[in-house]
Amino acid sequence: MGKITVLDQDTINRISAGEVIERPSSVVKELVENAIDAGATAITVEIKEGGLSFIRITDNGSGIEKDDIRTAFYPHATSKIKNANDLDAIASLGFRGEALASIAAVCRVELITKTKDSILGTSYVIEGGQEISTGEIGAADGTTFVVKDIFFNTPARRKFLKSAQTEGIYIGELVERIALSRPDISFRFISNSQTKLFTPGNGKQKDVIYSVFGREIQKNTVPVKHVLPSLSITGYAGKPVINRANRAFEIFFINGRYVKCTLVYKAIEEAYRPYMMQHKHPFCVLNIDIPADLIDVNVHPSKLELRFRQEENLFREIVTAVSSAVKGGELIVDATGGKSTPESFKEQERSSSPAYSEPFEKKRTPVNPYLKGSSSSYVADRRLAYDDAPVKDTVPVSTPSSIPIAPASLDNSGYDVKLPVFQPIKPPASEDPAKEVEAMISVDKPSENDTTVSSFIPQPIEPPSDDAEPAENRFLTGSARAKHRVLGQVFKTYWVVEYDHKMYMIDQHAAHEKIIYEKLMKSFSQKNASSQLLMPSIMLQLTERQRAILNENMSVFTGLGYEIEDLGALGVSIQAVPADLLSINKTELLIEMIDDLGESGRGAVNRSLNAKIATMACKAAVKGNTVISQREAEEIIDKLLELDNPYACPHGRPTIISFSEYEINRKFKRIV
Repeated sequence: MGKITVLDQDTINRISAGEVIERPSSVVKELVENAIDAGATAITVEIKEGGLSFIRITDNGSGIEKDDIRTAFYPHATSKIKNANDLDAIASLGFRGEALASIAAVCRVELITKTKDSILGTSYVIEGGQEISTGEIGAADGTTFVVKDIFFNTPARRKFLKSAQTEGIYIGELVERIALSRPDISFRFISNSQTKLFTPGNGKQKDVIYSVFGREIQKNTVPVKHVLPSLSITGYAGKPVINRANRAFEIFFINGRYVKCTLVYKAIEEAYRPYMMQHKHPFCVLNIDIPADLIDVNVHPSKLELRFRQEENLFREIVTAVSSAVKGGELIVDATGGKSTPESFKEQERSSSPAYSEPFEKKRTPVNPYLKGSSSSYVADRRLAYDDAPVKDTVPVSTPSSIPIAPASLDNSGYDVKLPVFQPIKPPASEDPAKEVEAMISVDKPSENDTTVSSFIPQPIEPPSDDAEPAENRFLTGSARAKHRVLGQVFKTYWVVEYDHKMYMIDQHAAHEKIIYEKLMKSFSQKNASSQLLMPSIMLQLTERQRAILNENMSVFTGLGYEIEDLGALGVSIQAVPADLLSINKTELLIEMIDDLGESGRGAVNRSLNAKIATMACKAAVKGNTVISQREAEEIIDKLLELDNPYACPHGRPTIISFSEYEINRKFKRIV
């Protein structure tokens, strides 16, 4: 082994930077989180070439005191914590103190900052960890960071970065996530001089969902509100019609911090399990607030991973919150995506925005509806993680300066709103020359090479309200049932029903299967499961581990209807099984549940039992391609009204789909 030496400080700084700064999005994350911690209400992120050559972060926060600027770039220098005791109750997003030092170690950085009490701001330039210059400069209140040439002094690191387009996508997705976590802050994201995202900052998270993902997703969400003394879960859950093949749409924030946590992912998916097909993942944006002493955020340098105390309680409450929200809305799939009443026809005709005119399934890239109306366009250069194919659609977009200001331009938008006028407002003359100079600085539009940006951020258009459909108008209610007009059976499988300017199609097999499934599950959950004695009893050999798990959880099996006697070395004797599961292999289910208990606890047993009962219900239900009478169909519809979740079969397939009168009229060219 070679001689052991102590590394010099420059090498140490570059190694430390690698733990925090992995790519340009890491720089953006750290600086935006610092801006949020500084109390900013407006944050602009501007990049060029995917952030490889240029990143500018501007905020209107509290700024940095002149005497603290050099100290801020020292390793482990921070204003967020004072000592180790503060780590047990961290409330800020950034706290380690190595972000600025790490960024400065591998980039060329210019900082421009001004506090509210200062007349002039301060410019500070540092490259590769070495101070270049410092001096006074005119600036608006807040802080601007200009970061250029990431990894300029570590070329080995730079060559492992992705293309500029891919790195820009990472940054765009990061800004979207942070914007969703802080709807009270107005975010603007500019890439290569094109505004890609602009949020209103009005405190309404649903408006940010509208801005990031578009109207089709926003209108298919339901609010989540589950508040306990020591836990709060709020946000929005998507209806099952919004789903993807991966977890990219499962977004959650814990105490305001965007994280990725397997526990929360599994809880969300467990809540959606009765509503969604296998291998599909839901959409949700959740804000989870728990006491700071119950989590450990100091696990990973990027702070994307957390540790929890009382994991089982958190899992249970998330499942309860999400499932209650999803269950509260009508989840019938609209097969056309059209409006349901004649009164909406005129509104549909007026609305010609490309962002809304296509069905959700066809859209590849979320369009920012705040920026529609310009004659300019760009080819969308984002391929989001949740999509399977590159974007090829040309989407109209505009920067604030190019949005038309004539009221007549609203005639084709479909919404009764007024576009703001984005003209700089000259400040009135002031007797104080310093204040007059400061006011002029704050409204001057910067050139491309300027390192300051205007603090003036125009207010975006308010999105249209999407109120939930009144409960009395829902298809599966007692009052609506009396108005159903059952038209008949088609393809020996589907029943057609007319109601409230819509045509509904009911899958007789899926609906009957769900009726049987919920009946069986209710008897098990209420521990009313009946037992069927076996003559003779079944002898079963188990390993020592399996026997220990069985004896420890005997109450679980007894509640299901099993009668089991442990005979020691001879094995176990199964004397009775659940009466409703006679058609299922007697020993296979028991052994599978014992193994699941050993690996994943009682939650796995429930999933195993659910799968078996779903299979049994499927076999017992009336099949497709079978002629049944209208009376039998009416009985199926009546029983659907009694179910907790009548909208999907146990395997996640829809039981009912609808076709709007408006869309049917369009197909027949009655409406053009």
